[in-house]
Amino acid sequence: MIYYLFDYLNKLFNPPGFDVFRFITFRAALSAITALFLSVYVGPKIIKYLKKKQIGETIRELGPEGHKKKAGTPTMGGIIILISIVVPVLLWADVKSIYIILVLIGTLFLGFVGFVDDYLKVIKKLKKGLIARYKLLGQVIVGLIISGAVYFLPQFSAHATETTLPFVKNLNLDFSYFYIPIEIFIITATSNAVNLTDGLDGLAIGNMSIVMLAMAVMSYITGNVIFADYLHIIYMPGSGELTVFIAAMIGAGLGFLWFNFYPAEVFMGDTGSLSLGGAFGILAILIKQELLIPILGGVFFLETLSVIIQRLYFKYTKKKYGEGRRVFKMAPVHHHFELSGWAEPKIVMRAYIITIILAIISLASFKIR
Repeated sequence: MIYYLFDYLNKLFNPPGFDVFRFITFRAALSAITALFLSVYVGPKIIKYLKKKQIGETIRELGPEGHKKKAGTPTMGGIIILISIVVPVLLWADVKSIYIILVLIGTLFLGFVGFVDDYLKVIKKLKKGLIARYKLLGQVIVGLIISGAVYFLPQFSAHATETTLPFVKNLNLDFSYFYIPIEIFIITATSNAVNLTDGLDGLAIGNMSIVMLAMAVMSYITGNVIFADYLHIIYMPGSGELTVFIAAMIGAGLGFLWFNFYPAEVFMGDTGSLSLGGAFGILAILIKQELLIPILGGVFFLETLSVIIQRLYFKYTKKKYGEGRRVFKMAPVHHHFELSGWAEPKIVMRAYIITIILAIISLASFKIR
């Protein structure tokens, strides 16, 4: 909104300095700052409200023993994140951009799905929350909206079903008729992956903020014809506007981390984890970097893989030996490290280090082609 105001004033009066609001980098910086200060401002108010209404986390009996002391910690803090993302985007982004429209719709829809899940678990005291198939339905709907828009809208027609192959020069992969189901799977997978990772204080939001720093660079160069041509990647006109959205995610994430790092004052709940994970997948789809997800989001990928391995091995050994056996002491893998004696902050910080390394590798893939 402010973006349009300054654009209008610039065209009408051409005052000195107002032209700077045309630049994505400047508006992205304003978006990040606005999101950071907004999350720090509204955070305590929402946490206080959640405490007053006794909207606290319920710790599962099978979880690590040390987590029982976290029972009653306010949850549904994803509301803080969503508010701190949406407001700066509405202020500083070009909300007429199809890229901004799609990522906002997807993020908010998944945030709503997560909110319903949290509401049923915390307020209605239903242990399992939203039935799994309904949660999956919500993720599939978002996947259909995003993939359908990219597949059918003329703005994406030049490279609708293609994606960039990491580390390979001048060679793209065409998903062809499999494009829509593949993209639905990606959004569902990333959404659930972040949800599984959100088990330690600061783990999910900190790693997501690091991932988004790399995504901001990627979206900017993907929407810049000179950089895209120089790096031999798919050029998506207008995708640079996503940098403003990603900057808001970074600011909101850092602001939320202020309250979520060990010992956490608030948890994001499914409201935050499903929306952030979905946003990650949507952004990768829109800038044609789907194949970088397992690298850039390596921590999320490993967390999900640990759960899959644990379940498959348990079922296999139960069928073969009559008794289920486990690869990890507990899945997701961050609980395995906890039960191995690692302190919670140490696990989280080491995950940050791994994600920083993976982010550097992901960015390097643009040059090593």
